[in-house]
Amino acid sequence: MLDSNLKSKINKLWDKFWSGGLSNPITAIEQMSYLIFMRKLEDEDEKRIREAGFTGDEYVSIFKEYEDCKWSKWVTKPAETILDHVRDKVFPFMRNIGDGDSLYKEYMKGANFGIPTASLLIEAVNIINDMHIKEQNQDTQGDIYEYLLSELTTAGKNGQFRTPRHIINMMVDLADPKIDDKILDPACGTAGFLVNAYQHILQANKKEWVSRLTPNQKNILDEDSIFGYDIDETMTRIALMNLMMHGIKKPNIKRANTLSDTEPRVPDNTYNVILANPPFKGSLNEAEISGRFRIKTTKTELLFLELMYLALAPSGQGRCAVIVPEGVLFGNSNAHKRIREILLTECRLDAVISMPSGVFKPYAGVSTAVLFFTKGEPTRRVWFYKMEADGYSLDDKRTPLDEENYGDIYDILEHFKNRHKENPIDRKKKYFFVPIEEIKDKSWDLSISKYREIEYEEIKYEKPEVIKNKIIQLEEDILKGLKELNM
Repeated sequence: MLDSNLKSKINKLWDKFWSGGLSNPITAIEQMSYLIFMRKLEDEDEKRIREAGFTGDEYVSIFKEYEDCKWSKWVTKPAETILDHVRDKVFPFMRNIGDGDSLYKEYMKGANFGIPTASLLIEAVNIINDMHIKEQNQDTQGDIYEYLLSELTTAGKNGQFRTPRHIINMMVDLADPKIDDKILDPACGTAGFLVNAYQHILQANKKEWVSRLTPNQKNILDEDSIFGYDIDETMTRIALMNLMMHGIKKPNIKRANTLSDTEPRVPDNTYNVILANPPFKGSLNEAEISGRFRIKTTKTELLFLELMYLALAPSGQGRCAVIVPEGVLFGNSNAHKRIREILLTECRLDAVISMPSGVFKPYAGVSTAVLFFTKGEPTRRVWFYKMEADGYSLDDKRTPLDEENYGDIYDILEHFKNRHKENPIDRKKKYFFVPIEEIKDKSWDLSISKYREIEYEEIKYEKPEVIKNKIIQLEEDILKGLKELNM
């Protein structure tokens, strides 16, 4: 978690942008991202120069012949020239980073530097410098960006919600991506799942803080392992910058409506891991929907589930952790029942984790669940877990709870890992197995309330005559007390 000092600086940055005329949160975040990206470019370049000197590898600075595009150089320019220099030289340089036909260059073509005044630019630069981003560890840098995004306090028009970072961490730990996996988020937004999956793999391949990856493995991880799609152009740019800021040289992020047949198209039978929080409550025009889907519906939350099933590698090689609205678990339409049948008969549905409704506040109080499934292996039984707390208050403030009330996430990961050894069948607990035959008999219903047993505590009430006698005795005691006061 960020300390209060860093939070206050980010809040100050927002205040400056709002008062400077950039009141649209998405526009403001895009422009802030450009500045933070410019700051990080120089830091990453210096880091790679040092690493090349240590390993003996050849590395050419991206600032070769563009020294005046370094953050440390242009931030010292006077007010009368700094805005023109950044808009007309630094920003075009930033848009053209990468190889000739890189996705980054393709999607940055339409990007515009929109900070309107030199005074706002200078104030923003001073605040970013004051954050000392270079000196922060990778987790803190991620927290800075996460806190910046936390100002997006409303859902997108198609029902997109920013996924809390600790929920992303839990889902990545469940899926446990490996070095040779191809990883996809078909509705990636700012690429939070992809960044976390990348960091998970790096961390798993370290020994005493030294990477055990070979240069070839690292190259494959950076260039041919992380894939994302998003329909929104601004989100595509932010995702690209976010991944590049985390060290991925050539992010595979594409702008597309992944539920249609238009190109680029998510390929079938390809990805080992899918991590996603696709848009809820969205609806498409029937003419836009891809002909690849067997489910007949316009609801995006159902179409995305079939898309993920199709995109996963076959024969038990592909696994998916996805957030769904609660209605997916028990909806009565043919489409709802059909997608659940697919997940249970054509996949091994490993877990259904029901989350409390406050997880996505302040966006909305919608109840959600995490589904974790593996393609190509039929389900024999499903592990259910009723998450009652996630480590934060479930009101709009989402205040972190104290250490003794960290929520259920560690408990979920521990018991999921040991589920076969524990073989939980007591349905009065938070977690238990349910056999596929019972789920089938209930129209493939996946809501935990259908199977969990509520334990009622017997309350013994006193007999009416006992209560009556107590009241009489109380009245007598009061009268006696009053008489003593009057003596």
